[in-house]
Amino acid sequence: MSSVQSPIPQPAPVARPLKLYFSRMQPSDVSDVLAIENDVYPFPWTRGNFLDSISSGYETWILRDAAGTLNGYFLLMPSVDDAHLLNITVHRDLHGCGIGLLLLNKAKAIVQERKLQALLLEVRPSNTRAEKIYERYGFARIGIRKGYYPAPNNQREDAIVMKLAL
Repeated sequence: MSSVQSPIPQPAPVARPLKLYFSRMQPSDVSDVLAIENDVYPFPWTRGNFLDSISSGYETWILRDAAGTLNGYFLLMPSVDDAHLLNITVHRDLHGCGIGLLLLNKAKAIVQERKLQALLLEVRPSNTRAEKIYERYGFARIGIRKGYYPAPNNQREDAIVMKLAL
């Protein structure tokens, strides 16, 4: 009788966590930002929208990994008492990986550092996934902006206005 040993199962390789780095969005980053923006949204922001936000002194931040790949970004417009999250976007391939949470945490930290009272944003009613993420984060619905977003066939879509009190 021969004894055949079966191979010892090896554990699956463990993915090492990526090192991620926040930095202020620069005009030189906008091409990478637009690649994600155009992939994720049916009605994306333009190069001019991003450049205007940078030149206006808004809080414009990107998140890159150690290889320099853009993972996501956000643009925040502070005002007297609160801040408006104008755009927050995660690379399509990284949805569900926690990148959005990192971006929200950074935006919230900026608002808190400035001692502002709230963070506001708009979300499409058709973007139920994003709305649920914001609700889990602590945002509450406070209103509707009628016809806020462009929609297919020259239509408009309302926006749900949400607020995170700080």
